[in-house]
Amino acid sequence: MWLNFFFIVLALGACAASAFLYVRVQRQARQHQALINVLRNEIQAMTNSSIGMGRRLIEVEQKLNLTADKQVELENRDPGVLAYNQAARLMEMGADVDDLVKNCGIGRPEAELMALLHQELDAPDRSLSHDS
Repeated sequence: MWLNFFFIVLALGACAASAFLYVRVQRQARQHQALINVLRNEIQAMTNSSIGMGRRLIEVEQKLNLTADKQVELENRDPGVLAYNQAARLMEMGADVDDLVKNCGIGRPEAELMALLHQELDAPDRSLSHDS
């Protein structure tokens, strides 16, 4: 009799432990599913971000290619115009006539004319700075 009672108590204990473990497993399954959903959302956000960055990178690459093409086009233009632009920049930095002739490939009369023009353009700036 005691033996039957012992087995009944043991069976009830096993049922209670099984129920407890079942509830615990269900709770962990819900937690894991919630974590899976969070990770799925994060992966989706990163994927969307990567796609956006890829598109932006393509736009930047296209602009860079366009800029490089324009630079080549500018370099292939009339070299005389580039020489005068370079000479004007050198004059602004304080170069003299000999520097222009040597570095820009323009003739001495053109270099002297540019120097005179630069002095004329620079003269009003100097007179304004002396007046103040």
